[in-house]
Amino acid sequence: MNPTISQKCLAEFFGTFVLVLMGCGAAVIAKDHVGFLGISFAFGLSVVGMAYAVGHISGCHLNPAITIGIWAAGRMGGKDAALYMVAQIVGAIVASGVLYLIASGKADYSLAANGLGQDGVGPNSPDNYNLTSGLIAEIVFSAIFLFVVMGSTSKMTTTPIAGLGIGLTLTLIHIVGIPVTGVSVNPARSIGPALFVGGKALADLWVFIIGPIFGGLIGTGIYRLLDKSK
Repeated sequence: MNPTISQKCLAEFFGTFVLVLMGCGAAVIAKDHVGFLGISFAFGLSVVGMAYAVGHISGCHLNPAITIGIWAAGRMGGKDAALYMVAQIVGAIVASGVLYLIASGKADYSLAANGLGQDGVGPNSPDNYNLTSGLIAEIVFSAIFLFVVMGSTSKMTTTPIAGLGIGLTLTLIHIVGIPVTGVSVNPARSIGPALFVGGKALADLWVFIIGPIFGGLIGTGIYRLLDKSK
C-alpha cells in the first residue's frame, strides 16, 4: 500500500481527533467517575487504538512534536511534516468543538468553570504547580516520549506491538504529569481546547508548544546518539 499525502493527512486528522476527543473527553465528562488514572488510560489507549487503525497509513504521529522529531531524524520531508502538523491541529480543534457540544448538554456545564481539558500552569495547574515546574515537566516528559517513539519505530526494532509500547508510555507520563500541567507533550492536543476556552489557557499555550517541541528534539537527539541503524 502506498498512501497519498492526502490519505496520510486524513489519517492524522482523524487519529488526532480521536486522541483529543477521548483524552480530553475523559477529563471533562468522566473525571468524577474515573479520576486521573482513568484520564491517563484514555489518552494512552487512544494512541494504541489509532496506532493499529492508521499506523500503516501515516505512521500515527498525532502530535506535532513527534512529526518534528521524525523530520529532524531525516525520516520524512519538510513539506509532508508541515502538512501533517496542519492536519493534527485541525483534528484537535474539531475534536474540541465536538467535545464542547457534548459537554454543553449537561445542565450545570460551564465552559469557564469546567473547561475542555485544557493544560495550564500556576492557578490553571490541577495541583497549582508553577510555570517553572510545568515547563520542566513538559520538556522532560516529551523527551522521554520521543525517545520511546524513535526507538519503537526504528527499522531495527519495529514490531507489531510498537503502538502498545508508545501508548503505555503516554499513559505513564499522564499518571505522573496530570497533577502538574494536565499533560500536553503534544502541541495539537493543547491548541484545540485552548482556542475554545481562551483567557489563561491561551496565555499558557506557549508552554505547551515550546516545551513538547524542545523536549521532543532532545529525546530524538539522545536516541540518535544510541541508534546504530542510522
